[in-house]
Amino acid sequence: MKSQQPLKIVLLAKQVPDTRNVGKDAMTPEGTVNRAALPAIFNPEDLNALEAALTLKDRVPGSTVHVLTMGPQRAADIIRDAMFRGADGGYLLSGREFAGSDTLATSYALSCALKKIDADVIVAGRQAIDGDTAQVGPQVAEKLGLPQVTYAEEIVDICSGALLIKRRLEHGTEVVECPIPAVVTVNASAAECRPRNAKRVMTYKFALSKSEIAADPESVAARRAASKPALQIVEWAAADVDPDPQQLGLQGSPTKVKKIENVVFAAKEAKRLTASDCDVNELMVELIASHTLG
Repeated sequence: MKSQQPLKIVLLAKQVPDTRNVGKDAMTPEGTVNRAALPAIFNPEDLNALEAALTLKDRVPGSTVHVLTMGPQRAADIIRDAMFRGADGGYLLSGREFAGSDTLATSYALSCALKKIDADVIVAGRQAIDGDTAQVGPQVAEKLGLPQVTYAEEIVDICSGALLIKRRLEHGTEVVECPIPAVVTVNASAAECRPRNAKRVMTYKFALSKSEIAADPESVAARRAASKPALQIVEWAAADVDPDPQQLGLQGSPTKVKKIENVVFAAKEAKRLTASDCDVNELMVELIASHTLG
């Protein structure tokens, strides 16, 4: 690898409700996800993206990884989690103005924040489990006018101001070159994220956002965070990123969710086959007769 200047890497991450098991209280009357009624987790594919970002940081000395997330105050939890694993810090975009955002409003708000951060490489999970749209990353790239690589499985190399990326496609893989700055979305088939580091957990468990410090300023964690910039998670309201208010939150979101429900697949009639020629022939005849084959 040729000499490469240190990179400012930003991970777009989301704290999502665990929608794998939803109940009757999962939706609000307005048709948005009732996040307070569901346990919150680090979006799984964003963890794959975090590993890609940290690997790139390890490869290019002097580089940094910061997390950008949009959500309520508790979303700072995933920034701390990322710091436990190797990230350098994070930005929390929070406020009532962002509530109810669909992918269009979310990508707009994130792009406003990213203009202020001025990152070299922006990585994100392919999609979030609460929406499964895979739209935010590409929309952010479009709004920033940046090249994008989707379905990334590995950042193979970086040289001469370009990333060499392996993509996982439906029928195989391909390797592409992309100039930076760029946006990269990462698949679940990419490397799993490294575990939390015990020493980093002991250090960064005291990292707090501005609103968390204000909520209990006399606590040990708040006093430590207030005295050490490395423990301060940057928190921005809408006004801090200079957006068009009409493009934020519900008013900036043309998409509305009508309902959400569990889909349970019921077991159907099944039969067990052996590897004998007779069983295989009978199966082929049956499949051809039902027009499943042929």
